[in-house]
Amino acid sequence: QVQLVESGGGSVQVGGSLRLSCATSEFPGRGGCMGWFRQAPGQEREGVAAIYTGGSNTYYYADSVKGRFTISQDNAKNTVYLQMNSLKAEDSAMYYCATASYCIAIQALDREEYDYWGQGTQVTVSS
Repeated sequence: QVQLVESGGGSVQVGGSLRLSCATSEFPGRGGCMGWFRQAPGQEREGVAAIYTGGSNTYYYADSVKGRFTISQDNAKNTVYLQMNSLKAEDSAMYYCATASYCIAIQALDREEYDYWGQGTQVTVSS
């Protein structure tokens, strides 16, 4: 069973930065996805950033975070990261890491594509 553990969340002021980490027991092989999702109170869980592990990796970002967030991976550590810069109050949410053994690339930000989920890490952005 694939296990994922997020860390790096916390409280930060508007305009600040945080780097989230997701330690995984294993990465998906070719044709899978690794992603970050977030869920604020009263809202649906939404895809933030994802990597499709095709022949060459393809990166996907929600419009709301494009240019501010960067997803990356360290294969040696089986860890995926989410670098969050220029944080806004609306970025406040519980952030979840997820992986999919197989996924459709254009659906990489769709939570229904994912098989395994971490417990979440809280991000709070205040002014």
